[in-house]
Amino acid sequence: MSRRVASLLGGLLAALALLFLAAPAASAHTELESSTPRNGARLTHTPATVELVFSEPVEPGDVHIEAAGKRLAASRGSGNDAIRVTVPKKSPGQDQLTLVWQVLDMEDGHSTSGTLSFPLTAKAPADTAAPAVPQPDGTVHTAWIAARWVGYLALALYVGGLAFLALLWPQGTTDRRTRRILTLAWAAGLAASLLTPGLQSAYGAMGTLADVFRRSTYADLSATEVGVVAACRVLMWVLAAVVLASVLQGGDRAARSPGWRVGALAVALGLLRTTGMTGHNSEGDHPGWGAVADLVHLLGVSLWLGGLTLLLLGVLPRRRPEELSAVVSGYSALAGVSVAAIVAAGAVLTWQVVGSYDALVGTGYGRLLLVKLAVLLSVLAIAHLSRGWVRTRLDIAVLLRGDRATVRPFVHSVAAETGLVLVVLAATSLLVTSAPGR
Repeated sequence: MSRRVASLLGGLLAALALLFLAAPAASAHTELESSTPRNGARLTHTPATVELVFSEPVEPGDVHIEAAGKRLAASRGSGNDAIRVTVPKKSPGQDQLTLVWQVLDMEDGHSTSGTLSFPLTAKAPADTAAPAVPQPDGTVHTAWIAARWVGYLALALYVGGLAFLALLWPQGTTDRRTRRILTLAWAAGLAASLLTPGLQSAYGAMGTLADVFRRSTYADLSATEVGVVAACRVLMWVLAAVVLASVLQGGDRAARSPGWRVGALAVALGLLRTTGMTGHNSEGDHPGWGAVADLVHLLGVSLWLGGLTLLLLGVLPRRRPEELSAVVSGYSALAGVSVAAIVAAGAVLTWQVVGSYDALVGTGYGRLLLVKLAVLLSVLAIAHLSRGWVRTRLDIAVLLRGDRATVRPFVHSVAAETGLVLVVLAATSLLVTSAPGR
């Protein structure tokens, strides 16, 4: 066991070093910095064009600007971060020009929006109420969160399940329940990776669920960073099918082979990295540390939840003494390392994304993060009870050959722990699809 963990950690450290060196530059949400004419300027007539300057380069197709409910034609302005729109002529009785703008940040799929108002006569009040800013479709947002949750769950079950088989339970490759769990995890992961980009694009463009299934949605996405990462993630899930098929056909012999383990590790790291590349880990001043912390965080959760699931649904129902002795104690040690990694990486991500105590307690994102931490503390309390059972009752359970009455408290503890971790994944899905506290 120690050699296996040491070799795995060595490979992870090398991969993390490469990821750190290749980390992308810091990014934030696209914001409007200025306009020409400036916002609130009194004008004697409608300008022919208005130029909007954003905080980073934008494409005209990613900017939606309306006046009086009609979308205006947008084109490239004086720079890559500027957009020029043609303004319709003043209509009779019109005393104010109001532009409603919305821009999609294609690095993480979130949109920002606002209004620009220009009084057109000297008598026009400067504080005329602006029209309501359009909001994304709530149904699309809910579906996006659900797809994210399914994707995280599938990732954890697949990566954590394969690690559980390779490190602790190679003979589990012949267990029917385990094989079904891994197969369903792969299928759900592939489906989520195909649907999530479309939902993210439709949400950012304030579209409907019908837009998710339109070819044009994915065509527009293909040239963006989100689309490239999504395509890479789909490719990794396709490769994951090869890894899974190899171990299901080869059994415990394949799970123990160095060649299969290297391939599984490479695919697992690819899945973990592509899952985190469109999140908030690049926000803040140190995106490299954010990328590393996100990878460690996802890996820790996967080892923890994937192992818990196979332990609960695969190992414990068999009640085989030799498996209880080796697998349960081995998983207890692995879970301890995983939880420590989750806590450390989570602390780095919290500071990277939230940035301050005021943002933690004063923003919706920060308060949701506190709820997630509260649930996580409950999980850790239950996990502590499980570890206590392992220390004091595992030997008795082995001697009694997996007696139901002896093992039942541990089963209940593991089931409660698994259920609460699913709640933590749901909170994570909400956080990823929300604007960061920073």
